[in-house]
Amino acid sequence: MRALPPGARGFILCAVLTAVACVFPAFTDSGTPWAAVALLAVLYLGSELLKVCLPLGSRVPEGIGSFFPVVLAAVFLLPPAAAALVALPGGLAGTVIHRPARVRRLWHGAQQAMAAWVAGQAYGLLRGPATLGGGFPAGSGSPAGAADFPSVLLPATAAAVAFCLVLTALDGAILAAAERRPAATAWRGLLASSLAPHCVHGLAGLMMAVMWRSPYGPPAALLVLLPMYISCWVFAQYHRERTAHQATIRALVQAVDIKDRYTRGHSERVGQASTMIARELGMTEDRLETVRIAGILHDVGKLGVPTRLLRKDGPLTPQERRIIELHPEYGHEMVRGIGFLGEARSAILHHHERVDGSGYPYGLTGEQIPVLARVVAVADAFDAMTSTRSYSRARPVPVALAELERCAGAQFDPSMVRALVDAIGRTGWHPVVTSDEDLQVIPARAAAAGPVPGPPALVGMPDRGSRPVAAAPPPDRVPAVPGPAGGAGPDADGAGAGG
Repeated sequence: MRALPPGARGFILCAVLTAVACVFPAFTDSGTPWAAVALLAVLYLGSELLKVCLPLGSRVPEGIGSFFPVVLAAVFLLPPAAAALVALPGGLAGTVIHRPARVRRLWHGAQQAMAAWVAGQAYGLLRGPATLGGGFPAGSGSPAGAADFPSVLLPATAAAVAFCLVLTALDGAILAAAERRPAATAWRGLLASSLAPHCVHGLAGLMMAVMWRSPYGPPAALLVLLPMYISCWVFAQYHRERTAHQATIRALVQAVDIKDRYTRGHSERVGQASTMIARELGMTEDRLETVRIAGILHDVGKLGVPTRLLRKDGPLTPQERRIIELHPEYGHEMVRGIGFLGEARSAILHHHERVDGSGYPYGLTGEQIPVLARVVAVADAFDAMTSTRSYSRARPVPVALAELERCAGAQFDPSMVRALVDAIGRTGWHPVVTSDEDLQVIPARAAAAGPVPGPPALVGMPDRGSRPVAAAPPPDRVPAVPGPAGGAGPDADGAGAGG
């Protein structure tokens, strides 16, 4: 505890003393059903140890939390002090990754004991034992009457909510004390993220308690416990896989940013703009995530492009341009074996196609271009025009939107352009990730106001990898190669330096 601030050490000590006060009556009350306490405590302890001892259980992320149906079943079946005692062994044995491990285990045990005691009090105040079957007979787990449905649901729900409130209140308090966070920040989001899971655990605990009180006794309660535990494990595996997917994406993006330092932060912003377009088009939540990933990884193929070309300060030769124009195919090959990317792979391959057929790598036209590729193309060009590069200054957001509209129908899909214009007009442009000093943040009203006076409404070469455009470049850059006939317009990988 030496690493903790004095306030946090004092808070933990108070929590431990309070937990002791909560469980002490169980030892002085002659009516404590010790057989039931022992069985439930062993069940809870076993469910926590499975996460450590079994090969599959060891993969459960720490953020999944403890397996609370057994504790809540104890709240419904036992007096409050006995329920608090059931929570202690599992809390003390729970998975802990960060140090100091002993202090964290002590904290978790005390926290869960207090939460179980408060939940038991709330359950008793609402006559929960009577609705479950007339109370727990002293010294045994034998039936004491049928549960009264739906009356039993109210006290059970109140107990689960009280259990959640105590845990989240203590979590926020220890964060504020140990990490010196502001109180509002420490508690932010804790209750919203934990209330629903605790209510589900409460429902499972109620089912377990009802089966326990049935003529079939405790063995029937285990039939409820097993599928619930398997469901939690499956969810934990999903959480783990999702975390691994996100880590894979971050690693790829960081590799691109390191290699192509001129466009650091570009990938995340393209993902954000792509999501705005997709949401405006009414795509489903699952597809929104795919669009975001496609935007983030659209330039991953630059890992296969020589670094000297990506960082070249002067104009590109035709041969160098042809090499850079291979990056969509490189990217597609790199992610071909990553199954969870799904439709995002087609966007990586085709995000430089143009609706008039003058794009690359395959010269697709119109509807031949995958939908996500058309979304990413607009987002890519927008961010390139509105962020400062070594070879071009950032253009105002209204100017960039006007240029996208000018090129709609020739270079970009008009519906995608309109979706981005409408989205920015309503919510503004607030990029969440950036390393560009001059990146713009613009509110909705300003974005909707239209172009502002300034330089010509086009960035000539916002990013490496595409054909140069015919519009006037910034004063400090000159296009390297004439643009294709009728192919004027912004492109996120133009002839300038960067990428």
